[in-house]
Amino acid sequence: MQTMGQQALFGMISHIIFIIITWQVVQAVNIDPLLRKGRVFEARVFMIFLTIAIGTTVSNFFLDFLNWSQQLIFLF
Repeated sequence: MQTMGQQALFGMISHIIFIIITWQVVQAVNIDPLLRKGRVFEARVFMIFLTIAIGTTVSNFFLDFLNWSQQLIFLF
């Protein structure tokens, strides 16, 4: 049970770290030409959703890859 708790904590921390990294990267991209004027709130919500989607996807890939590498010992 303790291992499952550790994996859950590691997964949560991984998601948060990758979301923060993605937020920094998304801030560097200029999306102003793609947005309508006067739609600042909608643009910010879109940026937050985009950041969460990309960050969790990258985190899931990282966690899956880590899990698969730990399971390679069962191959031999």
